[in-house]
Amino acid sequence: MGTETATATSEPVTLPIPQLTLAAVFVTALVTAQVTAAKVVAVGLPVSLPLTGDLITVPAAVFAYAITFFASDCYTELYGKRQAQALVNIAFMMNLVLLVLVWLAIWAPIAEVSDVSQSAFAETLGASTGVVMGSLLAYLVSQNWDVIVFHRLKAYTGGKYLWFRNILSTATSQLIDTVIFITIAFFIFQGLPVEAIIGLIVGQYLFKLALVGLDTPFVYLTVGLIRSRGLA
Repeated sequence: MGTETATATSEPVTLPIPQLTLAAVFVTALVTAQVTAAKVVAVGLPVSLPLTGDLITVPAAVFAYAITFFASDCYTELYGKRQAQALVNIAFMMNLVLLVLVWLAIWAPIAEVSDVSQSAFAETLGASTGVVMGSLLAYLVSQNWDVIVFHRLKAYTGGKYLWFRNILSTATSQLIDTVIFITIAFFIFQGLPVEAIIGLIVGQYLFKLALVGLDTPFVYLTVGLIRSRGLA
């Protein structure tokens, strides 16, 4: 009698579309923030504050970077701490890949027919050492902090009060990010006086706090939509 050996086959592991989309939004926003970090944006205030005056200066990257916290909070809420930290750390590696590719593009010899000059290309895309070091360290610390705090608050509140978890985790992580980035980029590398550093930290953090309040409804909307369709 012949014997028949069955070969076990396994289904390939795939990510659900919402999870993949949130991961893509996170990485895209992070890469965009790195590329746009060189431009400084001036935001006028209706009143003059003691440390900032009536004008706040922030890197243009602040808009894209705010989206990374929105995406990471949604990701942590839906898929847990372990997967969220994996996303944060993998995205950090992708940021290094971006920097290498940008530097290679800068160092490559330019053709005579190029519409963009070598100096303009390098000045626009080639961030200074201080900006690179500051942004990478600030990202690594603040994003991991955001995931950890959000997860612990979720356990403490029994999964309730999403608005509270989102605001507190993002507000504290944005403060950490702001302090680390400005201290490294402007104090250590550029040697700005302490008074100027404090003014930059306060001004940028106030601007980021305003963005934190704006993103909370979108966290609720995204999480609610995905859960209502049974996709998480």
